Amino acid sequence: MTSARANLNSANQLANQLANRLANAPCSWGTLLPDGSRRINYNQMLDELARAGFVGSELGNYGYMPTDPTHLAHALTSRGLSLTGAWVTVRLYDASQQQAGLENALKVARLLAEVGDDCVLNIGDDPSSVLLREQHAGRIRPEHGLDEAGWEVYLAGIHLVANAVKRESGLRVALHHHGATYVETPAEIAYFLQHSDPAVVGLCLDTGHYALGGGDPVQGLYDYAERIALVHFKDFDPKVLEQATRENWTYTQMVGAGLFSELGQGNVDFAGILSALKDINYDGWLVVEQDILPGMGEPFANAQRNRAYLQSLGL
Repeated sequence: MTSARANLNSANQLANQLANRLANAPCSWGTLLPDGSRRINYNQMLDELARAGFVGSELGNYGYMPTDPTHLAHALTSRGLSLTGAWVTVRLYDASQQQAGLENALKVARLLAEVGDDCVLNIGDDPSSVLLREQHAGRIRPEHGLDEAGWEVYLAGIHLVANAVKRESGLRVALHHHGATYVETPAEIAYFLQHSDPAVVGLCLDTGHYALGGGDPVQGLYDYAERIALVHFKDFDPKVLEQATRENWTYTQMVGAGLFSELGQGNVDFAGILSALKDINYDGWLVVEQDILPGMGEPFANAQRNRAYLQSLGL
């Protein structure tokens, strides 16, 4: 009984710890595309994020929120929020674009390091910039991927960025596997991790994108526990992918059709996810992301329901 009680207390302690590391992201408010006419102001987004019960926020696209450290810090702390990290696009597959990507990554990393709380810099290649991947997201076959020479360029790019970011800011860099990029499927994720340096490159495991790529995100947490620097909570609606397969939709069309549903409405096993996080003693940020396009849905209501769903699971 004593051992069982101790295990229960330990599980409850970790659940409380994770609840205190629960964040959301601007992309849940439809900020993915630069549509100024329908983009929600960052002040409204942060107000609603905090009111929904989250304690941290990602940065979003550079320039969406203030880029002056003092102003950004005030925007967050005045609402009781922490900054958890950011995504930076780097065309890792294109050697001629890597230097420009590196400069952007360092710019964002410096801001995160000055303002953030245990931030992670997510790096990913440019979603939807390669037509083949945009057209076949969720239906990727081996012939759609990088060849050996392509992988060499890609891996050289991530190491270029990660080493520079670590050296100049001290931040952790994580590859964010993502639909419509060159690292989407479980096989591509496995190859990347096998051939990248764990001392400088971690993994942002995104539950929805892992499912879109054909994998089981619960198993992914166990398989790559030692490499996981950040976890994104995202659900995935397989019915949208089924329709996309029938009608040849692109990745962007799928997102517009609700590919990433509210938590608990898709097929991601979040109870299993939470169990796995406890088993691997994960203590980083959990960032809810419900990727939507500008003007879609009701972001504040979505955020409230997503928080309530996680609370129903004990988080």
